[in-house]
Amino acid sequence: MSRTKSEDIAPATSGQKGTPAWKTIVARYQQPALWRGIWQVVNTLVPYAVLWYLMYLSLSVSYWLTVPLLLLAGGFLVRVFIIFHDCGHGSFFKSKVANDVMGMIAGVLCFTPYYRWRWEHAVHHSSSGDLDRRGTGDVWTLTVQEYLEASRWKRFSYRLARNPIVLFVLAPLILFVIIERFPNGKGGLRERLSVHLTNLFILLVAIGLSRLVGWKAYLIIQIALVMIAGSAGVWLFYVQHQFEGAYWERREHWDYVKAALQGSSFYKLPKILQWFSGNIGFHHIHHLSPRIPNYHLEKCHRAEPLFHSVKAVTLFSSLKSIGFRLWDEQRGKMVGYSALAGVRGQAETRQR
Repeated sequence: MSRTKSEDIAPATSGQKGTPAWKTIVARYQQPALWRGIWQVVNTLVPYAVLWYLMYLSLSVSYWLTVPLLLLAGGFLVRVFIIFHDCGHGSFFKSKVANDVMGMIAGVLCFTPYYRWRWEHAVHHSSSGDLDRRGTGDVWTLTVQEYLEASRWKRFSYRLARNPIVLFVLAPLILFVIIERFPNGKGGLRERLSVHLTNLFILLVAIGLSRLVGWKAYLIIQIALVMIAGSAGVWLFYVQHQFEGAYWERREHWDYVKAALQGSSFYKLPKILQWFSGNIGFHHIHHLSPRIPNYHLEKCHRAEPLFHSVKAVTLFSSLKSIGFRLWDEQRGKMVGYSALAGVRGQAETRQR
């Protein structure tokens, strides 16, 4: 899928001398709206709590009642994560304290340490699309050349990690239930404490709910919710950066605006899915300015002609991304493993 070049859609400067046009535009939408934030918390957490109770009741009736409730509650848990995400960027509320408190509460619900995740995600935003700064907060991506030069074990590991069943089913559960329980050695003291405190509160909530509904019911509901919401979240993140015409450059050529407008997709979802995913489909806008709250992203995109030339990825066309495995530096696009045969053939021809 081709992408419109950012230099074609973003003029160098705005009316204010020396100020990039995109900075002037996004600044209009960076102010959090207190009541919009409060209402989003209410219309997310209250239904989520009600659905949790209904799922518990349904277990004694029929699992056929529990499954649709789980799917719906999983959608609300994705929305909880979007609130958590915005708080991490300091964009959900105007108050830093309010963002941090809400972020930590949402983090417990999402099984994700707030400060540790905030640090890793900041690295992602500062290095997205940079081939020389991969490895933190992103999906493992190798170039064609790196894959060809890798050991047999590394190739096997890579193919396993990029397998759809592993990536979208098993990995989310392992990530949120196990990996997030341990500190990252690169993080500071606050990030490490965040992991331990989150684990403590998750344990307290688990004990409390287990005493109320029984430990079996708690585990069935909670693990299923983590699987559903985690799989949806990983898919969203994958599609937002793993598409055919994505942006990857070596550090000396890397550009922030290009990485946002070319390397982050405009995922045009049906309205109901857009609501549950908290407008995160407007990911090109989000990467251009993480300070824009999720409830202003669509307004920013629609109000400014600057962003209208960014080609949309639809729900149907996004399925093509499943087949992308490697970044082809020569052709500047994501490719599947089938492209390796052509690269090997070219190499053999040159050797002759």
